[in-house]
Amino acid sequence: MDLGLGDAAAVVAGGSRGMGRATAELLAAEGCRVAILARTEADLRDAEAALRVKGARDVLALRADLLQAGQVDAAFQAVEHRWGALHALVCAAGPTTAGTLEELSDRDWLHAFDEGVLGTVRCVRAALPLLRRASFARIVTLAATSTRQQSPRLIGYTAAKAALVSVTKNLARSLAGEGIIVNCVCPGWVLTPSVAAHLRAMAAEAGLPADDVAAAYRLGAASFGAANDLGRIGQPEEVAAMAVLLCSPRTGYTVGATIPVDGGTDFF
Repeated sequence: MDLGLGDAAAVVAGGSRGMGRATAELLAAEGCRVAILARTEADLRDAEAALRVKGARDVLALRADLLQAGQVDAAFQAVEHRWGALHALVCAAGPTTAGTLEELSDRDWLHAFDEGVLGTVRCVRAALPLLRRASFARIVTLAATSTRQQSPRLIGYTAAKAALVSVTKNLARSLAGEGIIVNCVCPGWVLTPSVAAHLRAMAAEAGLPADDVAAAYRLGAASFGAANDLGRIGQPEEVAAMAVLLCSPRTGYTVGATIPVDGGTDFF
């Protein structure tokens, strides 16, 4: 199926690594013009080169800290100057906070919500004028299935992701009348660079080979209560496929959905 994304302009916030990068690469393969926002220059340049190889019509690699409203606004001004309008915004950056209730300080909590919610809010706020100019407009946020499957050590992370789901639902209702379609993807355990590092550390502690991802996944699933019916960890490209589908003008009747991409854990 032709997704109708050829020459569409898309921004992926958090697009230099993990699920964000996989989404940006798949958008590039669909023929989009793709802008990626991230903090780390080296990651941006590496991702930029990959997007060109994948076939992007145009690429913008913009250094921006999503915790800084001025940097976010400047990034979207660069997008406006280059393309004038925007068809799709994917918000893939998220919180990194881990720890139990007693381990997390007030500052940790505020940081989790700044990374996990306000970063997306800043991007949407800056993107809306550009989305309103486009022939179709989509916003996709990335939350997590951990909003429904709790882990004591992810209380701050999970709370921020739950708030993001709520914000996404509100945006979906608020913007549908303008034809701006908003949805949320909720990944389960996915083998991003940060998760891979965590699994390698768990494997080492358990005396397993560092490259035994399957065994480390089983340990992690038991630790975090997140086993799935497929019995394996997901790949970033599997989440990206859903995110890109939701960016398509073909999905205009899917509004405010919270879609799990988790290998089968969301049976409630």
